Amino acid sequence: MSEKVIHLIIKRQDTPDSPAYEQEFKIPYRENLNVIAVLMEVRRLSVDVNGKSVPPVSWEMNCLEEVCGACSMIINGKPRQACSTLIDTLEQPIRLAPLTKFPVIRDLHVNRQRMFDALKRVKAWIPIDGTFSLGSGPRMPEYKREWAYELSRCMTCGVCLESCPNVNDKSKFIGPQPLSQVRLFNTHPTGAMHKAERLRTIMSEGGIAECGNAQNCVKACPKEIPLTTSIAALNRATTIQAFKDFFGSDS
Repeated sequence: MSEKVIHLIIKRQDTPDSPAYEQEFKIPYRENLNVIAVLMEVRRLSVDVNGKSVPPVSWEMNCLEEVCGACSMIINGKPRQACSTLIDTLEQPIRLAPLTKFPVIRDLHVNRQRMFDALKRVKAWIPIDGTFSLGSGPRMPEYKREWAYELSRCMTCGVCLESCPNVNDKSKFIGPQPLSQVRLFNTHPTGAMHKAERLRTIMSEGGIAECGNAQNCVKACPKEIPLTTSIAALNRATTIQAFKDFFGSDS
């Protein structure tokens, strides 16, 4: 009786500018492994399906509990988190590839800098003047805090951008992730002080007007964040802001 194995086909790329290629690997099967555990075994052995020694496979990871978002990759054609994807739920051979909406650094490791740049652009933080204590801030109503918490679970993993057809080389669309964060920080009592500035930012090039409402993002999000609900709310908010700007009113 042949030994049960895990069969992988990994899309690799040695440098950011070199051509991509595929390599096959087979490792002994064990129950309850996730994709990260399998990749670690592949890296430890560094031998392909033909017994040839190959360079270790590169990928990114950190928390290993679906919080950091670093281990995003395409697994059997679907963008998802490698740490929370169990091998036993996947059809073999298991195909692993890097996200396509981000520059490849090496193998499965991509550069997600565009997402962090978008967060800077929309000022996705609560600005506080000075380093001294300003006392207690305004309280957020519990009903609002509950749904705001859902938005705060975003881990900047890139899955929503990977799933969005409007995020591509021909578009400057920043994607659903920073838009949802605009809604989150505009909801915060202190963050709302910069609400108009954030709304004007997403009203500019690459902003909310370039969303095609495909709704792939909300289906793909591993945290089940209501991204399309945020985008709908921001469409209304930017329309109101546009009227305010036109009539010169801040109220």
